[in-house]
Amino acid sequence: MRDLAFIAFLGAIFALGFRRPFLLVLAYVYIDIVSPQRLTYLLLNTVPISLIAVALAVGGWLIADDKRDTRVAPRQLLIVVLLLYCWATTLAADFPIEAKDKWDWVWKALAFAAFLPLTLRTRLRIEALLLFMILSAASIIIVGGIKTIASGGGGYGQLNLMVDNNSGLYEGSTISAVAVAIIPIIIWFMRYGTIFKPDWRVRGFCVALVFACLLIPVGTSTRTGLLCIALLAVLSLRVVKRKALYLAGLAALGLIAIPFLPSTFTDRMNTIKTYQADESASTRIAVWQWTIDYAKSHPFGGGFEAYRGNRIRYDLAGTGAATPGRVEEDKARAYHSAYFEMLGEQGYFGLALWLVLNLGGLVRMEILRRRYRDPVGEFAWAGPLAAALQSGHLVYLLGAAFIAIAFQPFIYMLIGAQIGLDTYLGRKRRDASFRPMRRPAPGPLPA
Repeated sequence: MRDLAFIAFLGAIFALGFRRPFLLVLAYVYIDIVSPQRLTYLLLNTVPISLIAVALAVGGWLIADDKRDTRVAPRQLLIVVLLLYCWATTLAADFPIEAKDKWDWVWKALAFAAFLPLTLRTRLRIEALLLFMILSAASIIIVGGIKTIASGGGGYGQLNLMVDNNSGLYEGSTISAVAVAIIPIIIWFMRYGTIFKPDWRVRGFCVALVFACLLIPVGTSTRTGLLCIALLAVLSLRVVKRKALYLAGLAALGLIAIPFLPSTFTDRMNTIKTYQADESASTRIAVWQWTIDYAKSHPFGGGFEAYRGNRIRYDLAGTGAATPGRVEEDKARAYHSAYFEMLGEQGYFGLALWLVLNLGGLVRMEILRRRYRDPVGEFAWAGPLAAALQSGHLVYLLGAAFIAIAFQPFIYMLIGAQIGLDTYLGRKRRDASFRPMRRPAPGPLPA
């Protein structure tokens, strides 16, 4: 029954897409985020639905979409350069079979990110993209929020988010970072959304969704999620008017929430203070050191999955006389950091490309935030949206310090939305400043 429901939904989107090609783009966004083939039992598991969707989206745009306002931004070219570079490192990868498996989904994420801004010609399309991203992630987040309230989550790696699959957005730390990152965009829709008028029903849903987003780090017991919440609280200071009252409110909410937090969450958060005795934290530090040494002898990286070649030793501090410290050995430990993931797999040049791509987005959103901070006028919505996209991006970059999500498709869609907003506002500025070189011919003189 679930298989038939998904097939009917996707079939309707694809059918409507022949008249509205942008719907095919939104269909791919949904498919790439939710991965419905993981949720079905039989029919969609063997179908390359993601490849079909992206082919239809690009084909629909080429054949039927209006391309008069299409512009290519520098960051789109940078994504293409990163795509080609990753292709080159894949050809020379240390582990060619495993590298090809990762390349099979990475190239689609990068190619779609480069293509996506070409379709974002209007404010409506930019909103529709962000709305689909939020609602697609919400289909996972709401389930996690309900299960957290019902059971407390069960501890790290134990929260089942619709499927028993610890990858993509279904991985605890990844969905925690994404859930916190989309909160500023959800709040933006509460004030400026036009697809759904922000009445009491929309605001009520948005408030409930923000609450569910904050529950995800609790249910998954992820330290990354807690750090992302802390960063978002700091970033919110720049938009609140009464900062002292805001800080007092945060402190009060924190004190009130502590007694209601499950012990699995508080116990794991306490390991932040004793990270030397935590195996997860200790292995990360050892792998990061290995990656730095590896990059010195492999400046162009070892291709995807290069971490499989690591051999590490790390000191695990004791927590008392009963558990003395010891030296452990391990191998093929994952990077647990997007920054070291890029360094180990793509080398110094790949890491530099990735950093320029991300930092360039933060700079461009800051420019737009300042340029469109006037609360009245035609583009009163643009500055707050740029600020929301920037805040979400910063939260992602913090989370990426502890999760290997350098190629997570969700963030590349967010980058695509940033580029689309930037190019759209740029066209509007040029149109407003355009003046014809020839003066209109004077009319007939009065008799």
